[in-house]
Amino acid sequence: MVHQPPSGARDLLPLDVAQKISIERRLQQVFHRWGYHRIITSTLERLETLMAGGAIDRSTLIQLQDAEDGELGLRPELTASIARAAAMRMSGTRWQPQRLYYNANVFRKGTDTGSGGQQEFYQAGVELLGAGGTVADAEVLLLLSECLQSLEIDDWHLVLGEAGLTATLLEPFPLNVRSQVRGAIANLDRIALETLPLSDELRERALLLFDLRGRPEDVFEIVAKLDLDVPQQAALNELKSAIELLHKCQAKIPNLKSHIHLDLSLIQTFDYYTGIVFEVVSSSKSGQRVLGQGGRYDRLLGLFDPQGQNSPGIGFCLNIEDLHQVLLTEGKLPTETAASEWLVVPQTPEAAAAAFDYARKLRESSPLMRVEIDLESRETEEAARDYARDRRIGQIAWVNVEGAATIETVN
Repeated sequence: MVHQPPSGARDLLPLDVAQKISIERRLQQVFHRWGYHRIITSTLERLETLMAGGAIDRSTLIQLQDAEDGELGLRPELTASIARAAAMRMSGTRWQPQRLYYNANVFRKGTDTGSGGQQEFYQAGVELLGAGGTVADAEVLLLLSECLQSLEIDDWHLVLGEAGLTATLLEPFPLNVRSQVRGAIANLDRIALETLPLSDELRERALLLFDLRGRPEDVFEIVAKLDLDVPQQAALNELKSAIELLHKCQAKIPNLKSHIHLDLSLIQTFDYYTGIVFEVVSSSKSGQRVLGQGGRYDRLLGLFDPQGQNSPGIGFCLNIEDLHQVLLTEGKLPTETAASEWLVVPQTPEAAAAAFDYARKLRESSPLMRVEIDLESRETEEAARDYARDRRIGQIAWVNVEGAATIETVN
């Protein structure tokens, strides 16, 4: 029907919005405490920006055509847009690093969005630009953990991988099947991996990579048996150092060690990551959900820098819809929209101006005061009281034409 929203879109009604804002406000408070500042980028971007040098599959983009600007699209994520804005407009900033956060909608198309064909999503996240190394990695991961604490989500696991190491471990596979191996590992499709046209040696290697997940100490023991070159060993050591630093910070995040899992087969959907990558997975009453994901991207900003100069970056996004479902199931979200404190009732039609003036004074008494004007000419005062009860309004001000008010508490 013409009056229905387009396929993949949906409306958020007042209670949905109240619950969404409840999540976003708690996250924003954490971002502020860590010194992050909000950035807002354009919903529309040029396709070459959105594709981030080929790291994002064009088939997932919702594309538009503009006679003046050529091919445009709706952002499928925020990192590439923020990298573009930072490289083009913040590169001369004297002080590094830049701590940025966002709260925005993103758009992705495809038959397997994981949300029943939904194509518009809401995300909140951070980008830490201009800082590399273990300490920066640890800051972002600890910030992510504190976000989950602030939302009172208990049943979660932080799954860590290393994109650069995983990419080099895939290099022995022929180019004509490497993307298929990568895809099978990324989608945890063991059957597809076993049926690919590989030699026995390469199939054994593929299955080994597929199974590089579990407790960090167990996975490191398996990886130690591989013949790693110097860069691969350096990447592994960086990952070990980050995990060790997180363990030392355990006092801040209770039981943090038990939340951490290592998965060197972890491959993110977007292919611009160069170092540590991670996902937050929840196993709640609403089922297993990926609540967020992120990682290090030390070559992304160079794609947009006028001089092609690279700068390190790391960030994460949290998926508001998945957080919403988990918190809703656990009863940790508002169940009603906020009620007004006052109902101002003009006692006669001539008292309308005085009622509006009285309501204005009430609102000015507190910046959060909710005041409604009764717009109906009700036959009885009891009808106005019934309206107030239905709306959970606690007080009525009956205002006459001179502006005098009679105050009544609604029972």
